[in-house]
Amino acid sequence: MFHGLSAFPLTPMNEQHVNDREFVNLIQRLVSARVDSIGVLGSTGNYAYLSRMERLRVLQLAVSAAENTPVMTSISALRTLDVLHLAEDAQKAGASAVLLAPVSYQTLTDEEVYLLYEQCTKSLSIPLCVYDNPGTTKFHFTDELHGRIASLPHVRSIKIPGVPSNLEAANVRINNLRELVPSHVTIGVSGDPFAATGLNAGCELWYSVLGGLFPKLCLRMTQVSLKGYSAEADQISTQIEPIWLLFRQYGSLRVISAAAEIMGLISSPSLPLPLQPLNSSARDLLKSFLIEISSMEES
Repeated sequence: MFHGLSAFPLTPMNEQHVNDREFVNLIQRLVSARVDSIGVLGSTGNYAYLSRMERLRVLQLAVSAAENTPVMTSISALRTLDVLHLAEDAQKAGASAVLLAPVSYQTLTDEEVYLLYEQCTKSLSIPLCVYDNPGTTKFHFTDELHGRIASLPHVRSIKIPGVPSNLEAANVRINNLRELVPSHVTIGVSGDPFAATGLNAGCELWYSVLGGLFPKLCLRMTQVSLKGYSAEADQISTQIEPIWLLFRQYGSLRVISAAAEIMGLISSPSLPLPLQPLNSSARDLLKSFLIEISSMEES
């Protein structure tokens, strides 16, 4: 499952509840598009705003709706004890893999992060993906630490943040990490605006926010890059640049939730407070581009 496109859908919610029907519909769209895997309850899936029981319920819905498509779920939490409880829930619910970021209120040391993954992998019987997300966690992995953690049992992939925009520099970045990581551990790029460059530089998969809403388009970009057609992947990414600009300015979650609302896939409000939706001017910009990207999705 750690190859190709891993699509990360929204968890449509308001202050009262998660909208089960809308969530299942989003999962079924991904199944129909034949994505390689589905990543639920990631940052786009609002895991940090949900209780343990809410997270379990969302995961159960995803596993049930995903049919034969592998489902990965976040088990990130502030305390190691909670991570272990979430890992237990994930395995009982039938998740195919878990995703873990070193989330903390206090700044963590390298050794504390290593111990987190060591303790977690001891309790696992399914694969784990390391989530390197310094924009949220404020923790910066070294390649050496990635190498240590990647050698632990059950670690099968690393979800790295955006790569350098220059392809040569991105190649150096991926190659340096690859030298320290076992060959059975894949390297996947996140940070959607950098996805084409990351794939062209040697990443084996794309952990995609946009793929959770436009799976066919993102799957096409992933596949052409992995087949060696780097120019075609770059061209698709360039065509999506208006979305990337909005991602950079407002954050991918706000943009994707607004897009799903505009497309009639989810109801409003769809974000947990205190998060606020896109302002009207940004929403109008997004609306004007959705016509084009929807056409690209179906072409």
